[in-house]
Amino acid sequence: MTVPSSLAAGTVSHDTAHGIATVTFSHPKGNSLPSALLLELARTFDVLATREDARVIVLRSEGTGPFCAGASFDELRGLRDEASGQTFFSGFAHVILAMRRCPQFVINRVHGKAVGGGVGLVAASDYAIAAPGASIRLSELAVGIGPFVVGPVIEHRIGRGHFTALSVDHDWRDAAWALGAGLYAKVTATVPELDVAVNALAQKLANANPAAMREMKQIFRDGTAHWDTLLFERAAVSGSLILTPPAQAALEALSRS
Repeated sequence: MTVPSSLAAGTVSHDTAHGIATVTFSHPKGNSLPSALLLELARTFDVLATREDARVIVLRSEGTGPFCAGASFDELRGLRDEASGQTFFSGFAHVILAMRRCPQFVINRVHGKAVGGGVGLVAASDYAIAAPGASIRLSELAVGIGPFVVGPVIEHRIGRGHFTALSVDHDWRDAAWALGAGLYAKVTATVPELDVAVNALAQKLANANPAAMREMKQIFRDGTAHWDTLLFERAAVSGSLILTPPAQAALEALSRS
């Protein structure tokens, strides 16, 4: 059964068959992430967490362009106070925590570039398979903030050294770099091969012992219990910084480009 949720800016849908739940998100601007889409993604993962017929979850986005362009610049430009800023950035916290809470393994199908919060979605999954064009970038400093909310989950996945380098120079890294850093578990030669690999792993996990996978997820989450408060504290930092003159000037310049 497919359950679509039509949002003012993008869509989220999920389909469950043969033990595999597929969550798909879409946005016309590079699969970017406005707050409504973030909250719907979090809600979807919370729903699937309770479904016995969903033994593994695949996260993917639509189209052949970017996997995810990160935070919605349109919404960022509309923020007028710290409270609304914290609320917006808390959306990323809700999605990351919902993905980590799921007792099922979450496989991420990364067909194209991932930026900012999109890298956070990849890091929050348990296993990511990517196409060769799936470069990554933490672009937050370029818009006057930093990868505060997604930082803990990315650092947890790739280590502080790699995370620091990504954050400081905010340059593009190719899929081979992301594979070597541990963000991706596998990079295929083509997008069709990506689909073959994702489907094969999903089918394998759908037939695995759910209790064993649930216990493994507990191990994967070891040392992250403080994220329940930390990520929202980080959202407040981002919500404050996005209102500063350098950030506002960066957003204005991007709107003209």
